[in-house]
Amino acid sequence: MSGTVDRWTTALRRAWKDGTAWPWCLAVIAAACGYAVATVFHPGYLSADSNTQLGQALGDEPVNDWHPPVMALAWRILIGITGDFSTMAALQAAVLWGTLWVLARLVWKRTGSRGLSLLVLAVGLAPHIMNLTGVVWKDVHLAYALLAVFAIALTVRELPQERVRTRWALLVLGLLFLAYAALVRKNGIPAAIPVFALLVLAAWPAPGRRRWLAATGVFVAVVMGGSAAVNAATAPLATRVYAVIPVDDLVHVLTPEQVRGAAERAGADADLRDRMVTAAVTCQRRNITSDGYLQCFPQRRPFDVTYLDRRADVIVRMWAQQMPKHWKGYVEYRGRVFTKLLFRSNQTFWNGTRVNAGARLHPEVREQPLNDTLRFALQNYVTGFARDLPMLFQGWFWLAVSLVLVLRRRWDGPYTRELRLLGASSLLYILAYLPTAPESNYRYVYWPALSGTVALALIATAFVARRRAVVTGPAALPAGRTPEAAPEPASPAGPREDTGAAV
Repeated sequence: MSGTVDRWTTALRRAWKDGTAWPWCLAVIAAACGYAVATVFHPGYLSADSNTQLGQALGDEPVNDWHPPVMALAWRILIGITGDFSTMAALQAAVLWGTLWVLARLVWKRTGSRGLSLLVLAVGLAPHIMNLTGVVWKDVHLAYALLAVFAIALTVRELPQERVRTRWALLVLGLLFLAYAALVRKNGIPAAIPVFALLVLAAWPAPGRRRWLAATGVFVAVVMGGSAAVNAATAPLATRVYAVIPVDDLVHVLTPEQVRGAAERAGADADLRDRMVTAAVTCQRRNITSDGYLQCFPQRRPFDVTYLDRRADVIVRMWAQQMPKHWKGYVEYRGRVFTKLLFRSNQTFWNGTRVNAGARLHPEVREQPLNDTLRFALQNYVTGFARDLPMLFQGWFWLAVSLVLVLRRRWDGPYTRELRLLGASSLLYILAYLPTAPESNYRYVYWPALSGTVALALIATAFVARRRAVVTGPAALPAGRTPEAAPEPASPAGPREDTGAAV
């Protein structure tokens, strides 16, 4: 017995010394941190929107496309498997920490540094990342799905040539995550495009035109097929929620009398005309500068999500007729909303309240109250950093980070191209809010904050690894590990010759 223990002890010491046990240690640390974070948020922080989607997932109210039907369907499947609505928040934590473990393991393989690999894991504990980990929002789902694709792309890039099946399995998984990201956030497609390029470049480091076209066709087909499957499974009510944006522009750019005239010229019915005029008057009187449809537009109870669907064409016609005439006011208004998003983001911490005042609380939620002790501890942690390091929670900072990532020609380490594409994803996502932002909200820049933090962590690890190599020489690194660029992997489809023109 003692001999067996000695052998196990010797093997563990050897594994710790040569580093083969460290990825498993990282996995244990990531699992422990993920479990702790999930415990803090248990059973999940829900807003009124989240509570509505929970009702749809439970079948208590019809699904509509005001919120993503794919998220309601995913939640319905989870509840069907586990019987517990809290599994959605737990899954969010699992996806984030599982992805961070993959990235930390890659950093360990590259640098041989335990400290640098732990730095990547620490991203999940950063106050501006942890604050929304357990909040069931589509913005969080978009961010974690895109980050998972990024980690999958880096993993595929590192795989040996002979592991063809593993490469293709990972590529399919990445494509599914990417399709989910495109479906879960209507304005997430601009952010998904550079991440899609990451996945393609991981499969074929030098793809030609034909492969780009083929890969794009497959991606579009998967997204469209996924959308059709979700619609078939949920039969969502049409809302044409995009009409909220022109309503917001009209009631803030035009005067109430101009709104009335615009409605009459566009052929609006009397009900829409009167509500638009009332919204313009209310926003003006109460000095509400954004989100006019939800803040100023007269609503009946219960909230009619199909109201815009029946009038979207008229509203868009009003916008198309009026905005060219009032282009200066439109540019000024959109500039004001966008700068507020960049410099005055609110809701850096969602306090766990399940619904807004007056909204119906689902019975399933009432049965699992929040842990107030942990909630207040998290709130103190997040709001303290929001006070002392406010730039972490502001869009301008992550816009600047994304610009630097895109514009710098080369970064230390093997991930120059990947970092630039990650920055491009964040940049496109933020700029897409210029004509569409309804209000100032930190969750709208959560993906740029997450991707920017991961990018900064990878840059820091590459810098430190290079400094260590210069000071101590290659002998300081474990065998087989180097901070230099990785050898270019072979294509999973075989030789890289391509008959199309190189891109």
